[in-house]
Amino acid sequence: MIGKSYTYQLTVTEDKLASNVGSGLLRVFATPAMVAAMERAACGALEPYLEQGQTSVGTALNIEHIAPTPCGMEVFVTATITGVEGRRVDFDVEAKDACGCVGHGTHSRFLVDAVRFQEKADRKGAGK
Repeated sequence: MIGKSYTYQLTVTEDKLASNVGSGLLRVFATPAMVAAMERAACGALEPYLEQGQTSVGTALNIEHIAPTPCGMEVFVTATITGVEGRRVDFDVEAKDACGCVGHGTHSRFLVDAVRFQEKADRKGAGK
């Protein structure tokens, strides 16, 4: 599993701009959209290793968003598995556009039973 990577490709569209997601005033790729893409890439890298009924949840993310990407440009986000300890899986994540790296960092996810995790969250929401 270590060394396995997955690349998620997206186009920076209006719904992914800082000015439209509330993370700034500029019409550039929003940091929250980059974070979501990094998590999606990590899920893609992990997917072949999940057992039936299992999923993963993000637990830590440490990133830098170092360059702007304008609306209409393609972004390629790669997550590479760097470590596995019990149910925790660690990743290096990087986002690039045609001009180079726009963001990078690390991410951790935990493997969980999907039904049990959802039931626990639902009980919490019901005040139980």
